[in-house]
Amino acid sequence: MSGPAPSLPRWRLYWAQLWPRTLLWRTFLLIALVLILAVTSWALLLRYSEREPRARQLAELTTSVVNLTRSALLHAAPSERLALLDDLALREGIRVVPADESDDLTPLPDNFFFNTYANQVRLELGFSTRIAIALNGEDGLWTSFHVAADDPEDEYWVVLPEERARRRTPWEWLGWGALALTFALAGAWSIVARVGRPLADMARACVAVGRGERPAPLTDDGPLELAVLAQAINRMSADLATVEDERAQVLAGISHDLRTPLARLRLALEMSTSDDGLKSGMVADVETMDGLLSQFLDYARGVREETPVQSDPGEIVAAVARRFPEADVELATVAPLPLKRRVLERALTNLGENARRYAGSTDPADTAPAGLTFRLSEEGSGRQRQVVLEVLDRGPGIDPALAETLKRPFMRGDAARGGVSGTGLGLAIVDAAARAHGGRLDLLPREGGGLRARISLPRRA
Repeated sequence: MSGPAPSLPRWRLYWAQLWPRTLLWRTFLLIALVLILAVTSWALLLRYSEREPRARQLAELTTSVVNLTRSALLHAAPSERLALLDDLALREGIRVVPADESDDLTPLPDNFFFNTYANQVRLELGFSTRIAIALNGEDGLWTSFHVAADDPEDEYWVVLPEERARRRTPWEWLGWGALALTFALAGAWSIVARVGRPLADMARACVAVGRGERPAPLTDDGPLELAVLAQAINRMSADLATVEDERAQVLAGISHDLRTPLARLRLALEMSTSDDGLKSGMVADVETMDGLLSQFLDYARGVREETPVQSDPGEIVAAVARRFPEADVELATVAPLPLKRRVLERALTNLGENARRYAGSTDPADTAPAGLTFRLSEEGSGRQRQVVLEVLDRGPGIDPALAETLKRPFMRGDAARGGVSGTGLGLAIVDAAARAHGGRLDLLPREGGGLRARISLPRRA
């Protein structure tokens, strides 16, 4: 036996609403996460692996520009060097400026790319080569060189555009990666769906069988494992339906055949004796037997005969409560939901009769407080929302260890509830009604003594 589900922290409820509950979506999201992590790892690997080749390539370009510029200046007359520098800037886009002691240098950033670049340039041009990311506030890749090795004063700066050091976004590679990820996710969805959808169909079929319904046979043309499982569920559903039909026919036949002689017996009793006390006692016994037969018919009729319709649970509880004038009624405002109205009314009536019987009020016209209460409420939020119908009494209650046993057909708890006899079908009918709505029946102790029969019905979106 289990009571209401314990309240969860708000963050867990919020997460439970976001996280999908179906195997199909959970598996797909996990596969998608793995694929995204793999593509992200590939992109990071590409980013880090291309740093050194790019730095060496830029260093070779810088070395070539410096060597060509030095060679041009070396072979030019000193008086023609300024004109040559202007010509290089105009034709080749290479800027060369004389170095000065007052130059304000901004050093290269201290990272792997620029460290590799600087080391490679100094390895080719000499370790006295100065390199800066800005000169006198002007950005660029500035590299110093001497035209003549024996003249340290004859120093120049050659500058390359700063854009050459910037990392270019590999849009083409990223595009191909995104396309590959899209195809991989589409393939993952197709594979997961081939497994998840048949399992979802099987789950719905099992739930329908648990509610007492007869689902359509499942297809068994999928993979071998799923086909075997579908065939097993189809056999189980067919066998349960056969057993249910045979049981209903037996109980209905017996109940129907016994009612006719009971009616004749009652008529004979009313006409055969002049002792009114004896007559009323015997008639009451016959009515009791007729009531027991009615329960047999209700149980044989089952819950499949009625289709759920949008109904107000408050109206159903109020209609049943009117049959028990001594009962208190507590109704919360609850929105309508799909219900099998007659099935639910029959279940609440059974609970009310049990409460009236075991709480000690045997006269339906007795309005004295007997502790009988009908209550309607709504609990939970999101997927956990449920409509709760309760019937409470102040009887002796039942042993919690027997709660689940008493919901089985033909099981009676007479010793626990004062020795009152019955068919043992009342709670079985209530339990079947609760399961027909996807809910459950709980038999709980009532605060202050008595029994709290609780029907919990999930409110589906």
